[in-house]
Amino acid sequence: MTPEERLKEKGLTLPERRQPIGNYVGCVRTGNLVFLSGHGPDRQGEPSRWRGKVGGELTMEQGYAAAQDVAMNLLTTLKAEIGELSKVRRIVKVLGMVNSAPDFGDQPKVINGASDLFVELWGDKGRHARSAVGLAALPGGIPVEIEMVVELEE
Repeated sequence: MTPEERLKEKGLTLPERRQPIGNYVGCVRTGNLVFLSGHGPDRQGEPSRWRGKVGGELTMEQGYAAAQDVAMNLLTTLKAEIGELSKVRRIVKVLGMVNSAPDFGDQPKVINGASDLFVELWGDKGRHARSAVGLAALPGGIPVEIEMVVELEE
């Protein structure tokens, strides 16, 4: 099965691609690597679902769901750049940033919302190096921002 078929089987549809909110691009391709800028959970043309600090206004489970929404936005940007998600050789690196309440320490569990989806779609090719960090704030009060590096088939 292709990653797109796996998404469909899970009942997931890639959202519309969001435009960057600053002076940058959503991704840069160099050779067989694609560097994806930090993405948040918001969907183009939809009201914001996620705002607040994980461990404060949001539970860890809500943070996990927000991270999965971020992963879907990343996949939309990636698909727009490469055409088909089956061209992915490997998810190389993920940096997950969590807008955390002061005593919250489960950032890795939150970012698993994205990591678990990548492994479901690509199996071992979806396993990646990762950092999951807590921050005092993220743009617009979003709970999660994720960036990643992807290697493509040659």
